[in-house]
Amino acid sequence: MLKKFAAATLMLALAVPAFAQAPSGETPGLDKREARMERRIEQGKASGQLNAKEAARLEKREAKLMKAEERAKADGVVTPQERKRLNKKADRLSRDIKREKHDQQTAPQQP
Repeated sequence: MLKKFAAATLMLALAVPAFAQAPSGETPGLDKREARMERRIEQGKASGQLNAKEAARLEKREAKLMKAEERAKADGVVTPQERKRLNKKADRLSRDIKREKHDQQTAPQQP
């Protein structure tokens, strides 16, 4: 009986960190996504896959996402509903970055 209890306690102690999440007022996953999206936009501008108008529009939407994240963090707690809404906005922006980078519009080539 003692061996079973000790084994269960050990398994629980090892499993708890796996379920640990970021503090309720932080959004590390979203921060990483925003950084990746920003790099994708910059890479698209540099390669010519995004023209100036497309890049400006995507950067403006990225700024709105960051502002929405700051509003969600303002009270110190990002609720599950706020987190879901932010991730949905990030999903849409990421999809649109891909769409804009792979459409037929390109930036004019520099001489």
